[in-house]
Amino acid sequence: MKRVFTLFLFILGFSLVSFAQDDPLEVETSVKKISDTEYDLIFNIFIEDDWHLYSQYNPKDASLPMTIKPSVGDEGYTLVGKAVESETITEYSEIWGVDEIFFAEEAILTQRIKVDDPSITQVSLNIDAQVCKEFCLPYDNDFTFSLNGGKIVETVATVDVKSQKLTNSLNLDLKNKELLNANVDGSTEEDKGNLFNIFLLGFLGGLIAFLTPCVFPLIPLTVSFFTKQSEKKAKGVTNSILYGFFIVAIYVALSLPFHFADSLDPEILNTISTNMWLNIFFFIVLVFFAGSFFGFYSITLPSSWGNKTDSASGIGGIIGIFFMAVTLAIVSFSCTGPILGSLLAGSLTSDGGPMQLTAGMGGFGLALALPFAFFALFPKLLSSLPKSGFWMKAITVMLGFIELALAFKFLSNADLVGQWNFLKREIFIGIWILITVLAALFMFGVIKFPGGEKVRRVSGMRIVLGLAVLGFAVYMAPGVTQKPVWNQNLLSGFAPPQFYSVYELQDNKCPLALNCFKDFDEGMAYAKSVNKPVLLDFTGWACVNCRKMEENVWSENNIYNTLKDDYVLISLYVDDNENTLPAEEQFDFVKPNGKIKKIRTYGEKWATLQTVNFKNASQPYYVQLSPDMEVLNTPQQYTDKLSYYNWLKTGLKKFKE
Repeated sequence: MKRVFTLFLFILGFSLVSFAQDDPLEVETSVKKISDTEYDLIFNIFIEDDWHLYSQYNPKDASLPMTIKPSVGDEGYTLVGKAVESETITEYSEIWGVDEIFFAEEAILTQRIKVDDPSITQVSLNIDAQVCKEFCLPYDNDFTFSLNGGKIVETVATVDVKSQKLTNSLNLDLKNKELLNANVDGSTEEDKGNLFNIFLLGFLGGLIAFLTPCVFPLIPLTVSFFTKQSEKKAKGVTNSILYGFFIVAIYVALSLPFHFADSLDPEILNTISTNMWLNIFFFIVLVFFAGSFFGFYSITLPSSWGNKTDSASGIGGIIGIFFMAVTLAIVSFSCTGPILGSLLAGSLTSDGGPMQLTAGMGGFGLALALPFAFFALFPKLLSSLPKSGFWMKAITVMLGFIELALAFKFLSNADLVGQWNFLKREIFIGIWILITVLAALFMFGVIKFPGGEKVRRVSGMRIVLGLAVLGFAVYMAPGVTQKPVWNQNLLSGFAPPQFYSVYELQDNKCPLALNCFKDFDEGMAYAKSVNKPVLLDFTGWACVNCRKMEENVWSENNIYNTLKDDYVLISLYVDDNENTLPAEEQFDFVKPNGKIKKIRTYGEKWATLQTVNFKNASQPYYVQLSPDMEVLNTPQQYTDKLSYYNWLKTGLKKFKE
């Protein structure tokens, strides 16, 4: 779990330097011929001051060790053992509790290879490593060596005839492609509204974090420091506002690496968010965070980190104020960390990409920063702040119940992607009902957690809040029955889809019992035979907005009937990576840049089909096609009922014309 505790500062460090300075490593390469079949490939790596590069032999339960391997698609030779390393440094790490092995200033790596194919004249090796200062950066680069001293020639990866044929089949011969470009930026009014909602949720999370024991008591201390240490009141106010600005900047910086990763590979966030094991990891982490909110233990970052940043805050000026903000982020981690973890995990498994994470982090940081600036402007109001007490403990415990409920959302994602069939919709709702009832009992004073005071008298406010929580349990209750007396639309996107039921209401596993195809070619062939337009639905098992669209928009009578009677529905699950393609359909896809992507699962195939042809990697993503591959309308994403219905009718009219 130490990796969980270092995640946020790792991301912060990566954010601050990846956009602010050059690569801390400079690499020179050379070749030494040993015999007609053996060569030494030499890396001379110069490391910037205060940085260090981890060795191949660094312990696996510490910072990531370096690996050297042939570049993807490079063949005709084998590596002879591991690379020989120059002198390394061994030093005990308080964070990992083990001796770490690394290079400082310079590293010389000599990798011997044996050439099996005498016709090759150049080879490429990949270095995958971690370079660190107070924070760490990933390092992943390919280096090409000329074995005969000649000029290095850039090579294009080649594949067999089958792979080339299947690659070509994924490049659709679309007509009216200009309609796709009309929506190429993916920015719609609904997207903007969704970002604003995420910002508000982040802001709400920040306000809740402000009321926790880790942050709330710091308000008077910090404001008093700025006002008393400044010669003029205006200077103290300015410093406080600057302090708040740095708080916002730090939390926004946490999201920047995901923009960088998304620009490198548009499918990477989808791959991360739908990974079955990563969702299980999020489940474990959120359960762990819930335990800390319940008071069973405390989550803290290493004290040395706080001591270092606290010392740096004494520098003075803008730099000192910045490190005061970093110190706040560290010392308040035990309360803000679980909330941030939920925001991070939720954004990664949402469908808006890194912009949603930035919006959420911005809202969170702003909510934390505003009280400092406000009370610096009006310091006399500090006396009106309520004293810490049981109310603060109650908020913290209720956060624990929320974390626990969200944890099962991630376990549900893993169950859906893996198709394990154990956390069906009714079971999931039943677990949420149990968690909600326990939360209500806590508000009524029936349940007590470690560190909490015995409730002698339950206040009226606690009774009202407890009844509200209990009311939500009543709202969910029909969801465990075969035919609910009312819909649980508030759970759309959180609970598993309606067809994922213990009652096995549907055999075809299609939304709302609609007839759908799970294979693109089969669906297109059927559309041609019945002469109907196609609704191409790029979706995912772990896609929250996909479930909201299906259960809240598609369920509308006029929309449902239009889908049922007038369209051929092809639903392609881009996260279906547990179902392997038949051997004859597996292939190596040649990307436009010449790189190779291995297509082994249905999810990999459909995700590639979407990004290659529609330049989009988010879900839900809807495309209207005629049977002869004519694009009938601009693609549609998450939207409201009226807009979606009009969109369906417009495409249908265009098809009939």
